[in-house]
Amino acid sequence: MGALDPQALEAGFLAWVSGVRESLGLEFIHIDGKTARGSYDREGHLKALHSVSAWSSEHGLVLAQQRVDSKSNKITAVPVLLKLLNLKGTVVTLDAMGTQTAIATQNKPAEGDYVLALKGNQGTLSRAVETWFEQAEASGWDGIDYAYHETLESGHHRIETRQVWTVPVSQLPPLPRQAQWTG
Repeated sequence: MGALDPQALEAGFLAWVSGVRESLGLEFIHIDGKTARGSYDREGHLKALHSVSAWSSEHGLVLAQQRVDSKSNKITAVPVLLKLLNLKGTVVTLDAMGTQTAIATQNKPAEGDYVLALKGNQGTLSRAVETWFEQAEASGWDGIDYAYHETLESGHHRIETRQVWTVPVSQLPPLPRQAQWTG
């Protein structure tokens, strides 16, 4: 599949999310971590402020934020943040760092669903899904239920084509550690 531009993937994913939200009337909650620029102080030995936010693209506002402990990372802050939210009837999206079985498991009792990014951080699982997509594409998606979205944008002296394919998990073959992913 080659090297993929993370910003292009995110923009393509958000375009897909927007289309799904409109067609199905779902509410999405996006979880993402940020580092506040200029929040560190080298002379005072203060580290930068890291936080995780939940935001609604539908309403254009931040729903909740959780500070990331200075000796931790956002993986530990996401479950705390999710507990602050009413997830019933929502779809929570997280980037690859948030793709953890414990985080996915937390959404189901709260009656929410999730879309998680899959990258190299999930080694065997990532390779299995990538191989499946390569085979599906080579066969022309014969007999596979899938959705496709493409955007074409130009700017900064370049043209970017973003392509997103989505398939229900039920279309995939048995995957490594599949039983650990609730929902």
